Amino acid sequence: MGFKVSERGDVTLIEIGGQLIVGNRQLLKQQVLEQLEEGGRKFVVDFSNTDYIDSSGLGVLVTLSKKIREKGGEISLSSLSKDLRTLFELTKLDTLFLFPG
Repeated sequence: MGFKVSERGDVTLIEIGGQLIVGNRQLLKQQVLEQLEEGGRKFVVDFSNTDYIDSSGLGVLVTLSKKIREKGGEISLSSLSKDLRTLFELTKLDTLFLFPG
């Protein structure tokens, strides 16, 4: 469980392993904000290895979306399972993020 942050051209890729929960949300926030301060403007969060997001995980994604947009950037969520996509739809957060592919 954890996060892997890498750069692919002008895109910052954040791969989330396991769960995005109260215990690790601050680490994700810190890593993304560091990339934002270093000039990153395009972020893709890869959920292909994520099986659960709690309310605090959703909250940190909303916070990051706001901060990234304030700096003129964008955040996309990729590889969401059917259950995670449904979670975003039920909470109406699907309108806040880009979902490539």
